[in-house]
Amino acid sequence: MKKVIYLLAGAVFTIASCTNSEKQTEETVTPPVEETTSAAPEANANEAVITLNAGDDMKFDLSEIKVKEGQTVKLTLTHTGKMAKTAMGHNFVLLAQGVVLADFAGKAIAASGTDYIPAGSEKEVIAHTKLIGGGESDTIEFTAPAKGSYEFLCSFAGHSALMKGTFIVE
Repeated sequence: MKKVIYLLAGAVFTIASCTNSEKQTEETVTPPVEETTSAAPEANANEAVITLNAGDDMKFDLSEIKVKEGQTVKLTLTHTGKMAKTAMGHNFVLLAQGVVLADFAGKAIAASGTDYIPAGSEKEVIAHTKLIGGGESDTIEFTAPAKGSYEFLCSFAGHSALMKGTFIVE
């Protein structure tokens, strides 16, 4: 009887050991990693795709954007917050060189009817999105201007003090 018990115990131990080592092998073996760059489509050198996020904290997630002269810029502004555009609206405004950000922002305060883009400012603005609220986004497409540094901002009343950055064209 003792021999049978010992044999059964030995068999159970052997089976458990084999099963456990198989599980360890399954858990530790990892499949080969595929190169993501080979499967991804080739990027268009004449196109810059930019995603700019802004939230209820009155901040853009990028303070600097770099593109190449003449590239087609596809910029998507996403409002990651929850507040309505009447309370915490955001836009992206790319100013022409030589335009003083504070002066433009001062004029924009009175332009609520036109998404805080002052009437007659066509020569001061290279591109802009519409004004968006929490959970919304807007995509614009424009050609990158001549090489140099440009300023961008959110022109909603009072936001430009924190929501601004540099748009660099190389």
